[in-house]
Amino acid sequence: MRIGDRDHVPGRAGDRTGKGRHLAGRHLVRAAAWTAGAAVVAAGGYAGLVSGALSADLGVGRRVRPLGPQTVDIAARPELVFDVIAQPYLGRATRAMRRKVQVLERGSDMVLAAHVTPLGGRLKAVTVETVRFTRPWRVDFRLVRGPVPHVVESFTLTEQAAGTRSDTRLVYEGELGTDLWRAGARWGAAVARRWEETVAASLASVKAEAEHRAARS
Repeated sequence: MRIGDRDHVPGRAGDRTGKGRHLAGRHLVRAAAWTAGAAVVAAGGYAGLVSGALSADLGVGRRVRPLGPQTVDIAARPELVFDVIAQPYLGRATRAMRRKVQVLERGSDMVLAAHVTPLGGRLKAVTVETVRFTRPWRVDFRLVRGPVPHVVESFTLTEQAAGTRSDTRLVYEGELGTDLWRAGARWGAAVARRWEETVAASLASVKAEAEHRAARS
């Protein structure tokens, strides 16, 4: 064997190349696994935020945006409209309403309740709120757990003047707050759109039920 032939022993260079490919392959597998894991965590975090299962209140970069106002005129007395709003919390809820509202604790003028909103497929949004009742003029909501750290809302009822087409004006308004400055505000805008759509549907339901009861009385 000539001096220098050891550098060309068959298999030596191939072994080094094979080891390099093996190590590179292991790194690619690890990177792929890490990326997949990160994607799962991100997806789980998103689903958790949307559903309310993951609730974060960082208190940093808080930004607040208005909710509403939304106004509905109802051909029913304020006392009757108030009873329709309060029934799922203070009275006997229908089976359909129990799927949407679950009372966790109840007091004389306040309850702690979970509100369930379908989001498509198996995903559901669950928010936990305190609901305070001031009969027959006002109902106040404060978020305890949900997709954002801060929401306060109110339903205010006022009696309309005699001779008007409706007996009660129901006004909804509130505010929604998010953390982390602009990034949180973008998330809050998406949540607020869905939130106000849900409220609009609830107001329409209250109006229909109150006017139905008024017509029967």
